[in-house]
Amino acid sequence: MMKKVVFAAVAVLALASCKKDWTCECTTTGNGVSATVSGTVTGTKKDAKNACEKGSTTAGEIKTECKIK
Repeated sequence: MMKKVVFAAVAVLALASCKKDWTCECTTTGNGVSATVSGTVTGTKKDAKNACEKGSTTAGEIKTECKIK
């Protein structure tokens, strides 16, 4: 029984840390207009999320918000 629990824990950690493609979606709004673009980020979920969110900016009335989908 203990071997199954340890194996399951290792399997979950391995899957959580594997690199794969993630979709980064950025929406820019300002002056009553909104536009959305998306692209692919490869890496672990944490790394992809951090890379994607670096695209979020605000400049005056124009705001860009990026999130992993």
